[in-house]
Amino acid sequence: MTDAVAHDIELDASGLNCPLPLLKAKLELNRMPSGAVLKVIATDAGSQRDFRTFARLAGHTLLLEEDEAGVYRYWLKKA
Repeated sequence: MTDAVAHDIELDASGLNCPLPLLKAKLELNRMPSGAVLKVIATDAGSQRDFRTFARLAGHTLLLEEDEAGVYRYWLKKA
């Protein structure tokens, strides 16, 4: 586990199944100013595909993603 990327807000979506981690992240990003970084923690394997696609389509930057023993971490920089 690393916190190499500074973040403004952390969202723990552990234990939630698709699409809830992404929906919660989207709601949190809507409240954040442009340029802010959201760290998301999830345990749903489908979140990998979801967050990559969401970042690309919404214009956000996926700064880093980690997969450690079934725990997925994402750092998203809001567009």
